[in-house]
Amino acid sequence: MPVRLVRITAHNGAHARPVAEIVRIAMTAGAPVTLSAPDGSLVDLSSVLAVMDLALVEGSEVRLETPESPHADDLLAEIAAVLDPRG
Repeated sequence: MPVRLVRITAHNGAHARPVAEIVRIAMTAGAPVTLSAPDGSLVDLSSVLAVMDLALVEGSEVRLETPESPHADDLLAEIAAVLDPRG
């Protein structure tokens, strides 16, 4: 499974706007994407509320994972770019 570690650099962390964007990207991809938080919590990126409940702040490191597919790396890169726009 493709995996990507991302340090959140989005201003104010993972607040409503970036969370809505990463959920939109994951939902349109048609493949499940999971996000693991620093505390070990694991959520599916199909739920804005589940991701918001993690209360991820700027500097948090998260792990993104999706099943193997021809576009998996591009999918994770697109989500990572929202969470780490400075990267």
